[in-house]
This record gives sequence, C-alpha cells and structure tokens, in this order.
Amino acid sequence: MAEAHQAVAFQFTVTREGIDLRLSHQAFTEIYLSGVRSWKKRIIGLKNSVVTGVYPASPSSWLFVVIAILATMYTRSDPSMGLIAKIQENLPVSQSMSNQCQTLVSALLFSTMLWLLLIFTMRMCLKQLLSYHRWMFEKHGKMSTTTKVWVALVRIFSGRKPLLYSYQGSLPNLPVPAIKDTVKRHLESVRPLMDDTEFERMTQLASEFESRLGNRLQWYLKLKALWATNYVSDWWEEYVYLRGRSPIMVNSNYYGMDFMYVTPTPIQAARAGNSLNAHFLYRRKLNKEELRPTRIPGTVIPLCSAQCERLFNSTRIPGEETDTVQHWQDSDYIAVYHSGRYFRLRMYQAGRLLSPREIETQIQRILDDPSAPSTGEAKLGALTAGDRIPWAEARTKYFSSGVNKRSLDCIEKAAFFVSLDDEEQGVVADDPASLDAYAKSLLHGKCYDRWFDKSFTVIFYKNGKMGVNGEHSWADAPVLSHLWQQTLSTDCFQLGYNAEGHCKGEVDSSLPPPQKLSWEIPPECEEQISQSLAVAQALADDVDIHVFAYQEFGKGRIKKCRVSPDAFIQMVLQLAYYRDQRRFCLTYEASMTRLFKEGRTETVRSCSNESSAFVRALENGEPAHVCRRLFQEASEKHQNLYRLAMTGSGIDRHLFCLYVVSKYLGVESPFLKEVLSEPWRLSTSQSPMHVEMFDIVNHPEYVSCGGGFGPVADDGYGVSYSFMGDNILNFHISCKHSCPETDAHKFGDQIRTALQDLLQLLSPIRTECHRAEGGRPDVKKHL
Repeated sequence: MAEAHQAVAFQFTVTREGIDLRLSHQAFTEIYLSGVRSWKKRIIGLKNSVVTGVYPASPSSWLFVVIAILATMYTRSDPSMGLIAKIQENLPVSQSMSNQCQTLVSALLFSTMLWLLLIFTMRMCLKQLLSYHRWMFEKHGKMSTTTKVWVALVRIFSGRKPLLYSYQGSLPNLPVPAIKDTVKRHLESVRPLMDDTEFERMTQLASEFESRLGNRLQWYLKLKALWATNYVSDWWEEYVYLRGRSPIMVNSNYYGMDFMYVTPTPIQAARAGNSLNAHFLYRRKLNKEELRPTRIPGTVIPLCSAQCERLFNSTRIPGEETDTVQHWQDSDYIAVYHSGRYFRLRMYQAGRLLSPREIETQIQRILDDPSAPSTGEAKLGALTAGDRIPWAEARTKYFSSGVNKRSLDCIEKAAFFVSLDDEEQGVVADDPASLDAYAKSLLHGKCYDRWFDKSFTVIFYKNGKMGVNGEHSWADAPVLSHLWQQTLSTDCFQLGYNAEGHCKGEVDSSLPPPQKLSWEIPPECEEQISQSLAVAQALADDVDIHVFAYQEFGKGRIKKCRVSPDAFIQMVLQLAYYRDQRRFCLTYEASMTRLFKEGRTETVRSCSNESSAFVRALENGEPAHVCRRLFQEASEKHQNLYRLAMTGSGIDRHLFCLYVVSKYLGVESPFLKEVLSEPWRLSTSQSPMHVEMFDIVNHPEYVSCGGGFGPVADDGYGVSYSFMGDNILNFHISCKHSCPETDAHKFGDQIRTALQDLLQLLSPIRTECHRAEGGRPDVKKHL
C-alpha cells in the first residue's frame, strides 16, 4: 500500500540477477534530521531539568559558592569549621593526590554540599511562604504589615526568570480540611434549599457521620495526603472523568470560540495555515519551558503548571471499566478530517517547522483531494461520541492489528486533531441565532466529524472562522484557553495575511502531499458505528444553547460600584434562576486550587443563605436600602466562599474523597450518599480571558465570545460567562429540550433583566463610586 511504501527507508525487488536494493536518500535524511531534533529536545530537557531542579537558585550560583569558600580559605580562615579537613581525611583517592589537590577537591565537595543545603533551605522557605493565604482575606486596599513583609520575601525567594515548571517543587500540598468544618459548611449551604423538617433530618445524618464514620475516613485521607502529592487530583481524574461510561461529547467536552466580529481571512486553508503554525510555535515554547509560569493576575503568586504537560500529543483511550489518558513525548504531525476522510499531515520538513504558507498549501491539497472515503470511514469518529464501553469493545476487536491499528495510532499519537468543515459559522448581522448554531457546531458538530478523545480538536470552517473542542479529563479549561487565546493573538497580530488573504511566506515545492489514512471496516464495525452515532445524535439534538454578548455595561462599571464582578454575576444568576424556576437550587461555580501542587478545581456553592435572602427581599419589594444591604452581605459571603475554595477549605472535593475512601473500605454512609447524589441544577463557570494578549483599546473589534459547555443535570442549566475588557459580558447558556422546565433563550432573557435590575438597584451609589475613581483598589494589584 502507498502509505507503507512511504514509511520505509529503502525498497528492494527480486530479479534474475539477484536483489535490487534502492536506497532512499530523502528517507535517510528525514531519519537523520528527526534524530537530531530528538537529541536537541533531550538536551534542552536536561538543561531545563537542572535549572528547575536547583530553583530558586541558579546553576551559576554554585560557582559563586565555590569561589567564596576558596577565597575564605585563601585568607587562612575555615568557613567549614573543620568539615573540609574531615572530607580530606576520608577521600578514597587521597594517596594519589598532592596535599594541595586534596584540599581543593575537599573544598569543592564541601561547597557543593553547602550549595545543595542552601537550595533546599530556600525551597523550603519559599514553600512556607506560598502556604500563607491570609492576604486573600484582608479587606481591599488595606494590606497588613505582615502581608507587606510576606510579599517582599516572596519576591526575594522567587529568584529571577523562572521557567514554566520552576515553582513546582516549591508549591505546598493541598491540605485536608477538618471534618467538622466541612460538615458545618455543607449544612450551611443546603439550608436555603430545605424546609425545617428536611434540614433537621440532614443535620442528624451529618452529626452521626461526624461522630462515627467520618473520623475513620478522615484518618485514611490524611494518610494519603502525607504520601501523595495531592490527595484529590488522581481520584478526581479517575472517578469523575475516566470512569464515566456515558458519552464525553456534550457531557464532558467543552468548546472555545473565535473572534466575534473579525474574520482575519475568508480563506479556510489560509486561516488553518496561520493557526496551525501558531499552535506549534506555542508547543515549541512549552517544550523549552519558555512560557512564563502562570500567576494569579496582578500578583507574584504562582499557580501549578502541571496540567500543561499533557496539552499536546495526548489522547483519551477507551476501556471497558475505565479510560486512560495516554501521552507521547513528541509528534511531528497532526491528524486531519475532511469530507469523511482522515489524513496525516507532517508539520516538519528537513527538521524545520513548515511556514504558514506551506501549511496552507498542504491544507488546500486536502480540501482539493477528490478521493472518496473508505467503507465505514466517513462516520468512524462517532465511536468517540457514543457510550464508552461499545467504543472500547470495538477498539479491541477491530482496531488492535493491521491497517486499522496503524491508522488509529496515527490519530491517537498526533499532536492534536483538526477538522475541516464544509459549512460556514460565525456571527451573522441580522441573525441572532447564528451564535447559537456556532456554539452547537463546536460542542458536538455532526457527532462524527470531531475526534472527541483527543486532548483538543481545532475546527476550521469554510468561511475562515474557527473554534476548538477540548477533552476535559487531562486538564481544565484555563490551560487550553491560554493556548487558544495565544494562537488567536499570534495569528492576527504577528503572522498576518497578505492583501489577497493568503498566508505570508514561500512554499517548498518538494513537500510530500498529506498521507490519506486507510481503513478496513467490517460490516459488524459499521453497525457499531451506526449505533454510537444514534446515541450521540440523540444527545446532540437534545442540547439547547443560547449565546449572547451583553454590551450595556461590563466589568468596569461593576468595579466602580465597589462590587466584585464575579460575585455580581453570581447574584444575577441566582436572581434569574429564581425568577425562572420560582425556587433555589444547589449551584456549582468552578474555582481553582492551583495554588497547590497538582491542584485542579474546587466548587463554590454560590447559593447561600445570604444570596437567597437578598433575592427574596428584591422579589418581595423590600426597600432599596434593605436590598442593597442584603446584596452587599451576599456578595461578601460569596467572596469568602471563593477564597476558602481557592485556599483548600472547600466542601465538595473533601466530601468526594471521603466517599471514595468509604467505597474502598466497603462501608456505607447515608450522609455521603445523599450529599453526592444532590443534582447541580445550575452549573456555572467563568471563562478565563487573557486580555493582555489583545489590544482591546486600539482594536476593540478583536474580542472573543469565550466558550461554553453542556448542561450537567438533565433538568438544569450550564452557564459559562466571561468579562471581555471592561464593557462586554459574554454568556453561554445550555440546557436540554427534553426538560419542559428549562429553556436557554428564556433563561437568557431572565439574565438580561436581572443585570439591568441589579444595576438599577446599585445606581444610587454610582455617583459616589465615580467620585472614588474606581472604588476600592484590589489588593491583588499590589502583590
């Protein structure tokens, strides 16, 4: 077969005269350059490991310590207090060296040990400093003396020019909260959702759990926290994501959008050329650890970067009981889907990354390829969209050997997946539903034209628009969001296009064409593909999505009223949900625990006694000053819950891990069982926007609409929101058509009304806010 011939470095034929051996110079050249590239990566990796390993010191500091020790010895003083002499006495090769040489070697050994001790001490000091979180709970604009000293010490111990993973060895471990604190916070969070009888019953269950089984489970959890780097993350990845047997499409995967109002080029292949080149430029920086460590915006506080490791070259592999995430060290190609065919597109030629114009040419070759899909190939991707067990069984039975295995390996080992769509998407001026259709296309497409198992899939539309679909188990949205927004910025502001809309640069005419993958799909496998497609299609058809950009006001105006923008939006959502359903519900807001090593997420339970009291007062027509006071109390309560979640004192991850321990021990807990079965009818998340990558002041049209996700509960809403600059709020609302009580567009109207009502409520203090020139300064700005 053609692809098999291209994969070998020589060809031979048997003739009457013997064997005719024909060597391929190009193949040997590619092998040589691939080896060179691999060794360069290893050398860079080794160098980075050394630099990261000695952080917050630098390798050159070893020479400084050695010179300092030798200099003091030259002045006839002994900084080692006799240790150098002891080392000299016990040198195994002392007989073959002169006294001067023995002294020098002993001094070098002592200097090295002293240097390592200093590094260990500095790292422990930095770890202790990063364990201090009281600064988050101080009032805005009132930094204590302790915090000021702490900030100065963090700056001193943080070193200079850290690499991406430099802080990993200094991040503290996630602490295990006390049982009584978690139980108390849980009871407090469910009080507004229960009547007196239900709450009394729940209080009794909680009391029995705390006094009996809870302490036993807590002991095991503390033991794990001492042994493991993070007592939550591995169980969270396995039991919440990888052991789920339902489709990951819609239920787990999420999406990100392109610019709303700008399409840099209408040429599909050209947009792909710049974007794919930008993705690999980002990967190069990631591999070299040249990306700056992620920090809390406006502060010196680093966040864990461990999730970045599996961004590229990763795939979720289906299993009958549990899936696994497979990561490969390197991949020099991408897998591309177009019109029912799969292609392998190499991104390097003679050891160099293809230019944007060369990638455009290769993509155009795929678009112009007239070949028809193989039997069963066109909808093969539906296997990744349906239930996991049938996909695992089909993978074992039909894709474990032969041509199918080689082609599947090509997809799974690719840097990432690319889908070239034949339809157009994006914002249409006179069509409000165009954003909704765009979001649905990114979330699930046709259910077979995405490879939902890949770490992420980049989608390019016929009109030049693009988007991304991310798999959730390997990392959380901020990691992919950083890559995506960096790609958008690089595409438009660094690479650019020529006057005709094509990518800039020249094309190497010797580029081999993309390789079409071959498949041999038997009828039984086709039947399984059809069944998986039916499951996925029913799920996709049931999803109702509404996306809109709210431009009446944004984060800037909210801040001027001395209100946390996130707390403001959460109160808006509580008010809108109550008006929509005439009740309160358990509300999930995603927070992060990346202040700790290998931290992922924690839940902020946004529906509180304070928020429900505020909503009831506003709906019952209480005086404005009463509503404003209750709003302020609810906002401060929400901010405190968010800080607790970020600093390791959340509720849900602790209860989840206690439940896992109870399952391992084979004991039942009515309290934990009831807690873990409570539905999240309102699931919310703020999409991270890295506005520093865009010049919104000079280019206000280059704004993204963020991204979204599917509903968590069958009778609930999924809401993603983002602040784009100071004047735009983006909302992505999802629910299911099959639930008669939910409607994404209706809920969107309720959100718009609630935004206006809360702004009107706060309007009497807006004059005072303007006079304060931005309100209370955020303490984060000074760290």
